Amino acid sequence: MTTQQITPQTVNDQIRQLYETAFPEDEQIPWDDLMRLVVEMPLDFKAYYDDEVMEQQEQSLTCLNSAESRENSTEGQNFIGFTIVYPCKSLYWFWYFAVREDLRGRGYGQQILTQLMVHYKGETIVLDMESPTQDCDNIEQRKRRHDFYLRNGFRDTHLYRNYNDITMTIMMTGEGTLASPSSDATQPSSSELGRPSLLPRFTIQDWDDITHELQQFWWPDDIRDDDMME
Repeated sequence: MTTQQITPQTVNDQIRQLYETAFPEDEQIPWDDLMRLVVEMPLDFKAYYDDEVMEQQEQSLTCLNSAESRENSTEGQNFIGFTIVYPCKSLYWFWYFAVREDLRGRGYGQQILTQLMVHYKGETIVLDMESPTQDCDNIEQRKRRHDFYLRNGFRDTHLYRNYNDITMTIMMTGEGTLASPSSDATQPSSSELGRPSLLPRFTIQDWDDITHELQQFWWPDDIRDDDMME
């Protein structure tokens, strides 16, 4: 698998199409705004490509007779998906992660996440996702996504927040923000972590801090922070 750092100059229609179809509209930043943020923010925006598919394409090109056929048969066929990571002050926020719909279930998502985990090894990684506890039409998809992150070492913080009637929850891995054992009963025990007095955690205040960081660059007026639950 190979990667490409994405900028407004290197982005293509397949990346945009995946972005606009993989996430609910309420969770999308308008495309033009996203391209502006790629310039203004220190985002790690990467696209992923399958090396084996690329090799097959190169071999098939020798059998094509025209430049037009060559272009039509190869464009974008090796594209797998993309990720966008924002380096916050104290952690890395996994903002967007998508794999092409026709390639899901083939292990590509696992490969991409493994690559990211290696790249950010030792760092605190945080992401929000649609909560699997909310009564909704895509509950099975949410449960699969939740299980996927649990299998890969993420912990459920059991923090919830509603945005436009969608309940989001935080998953994290790494040390997070440190607190005394008595301040967060939902976190692992100190013996599990090998730390006698400090526990990793992520709090509503931490979530607010990330939100405030993002507000420096972009925050739509129509997003309603309906309520917070801890």
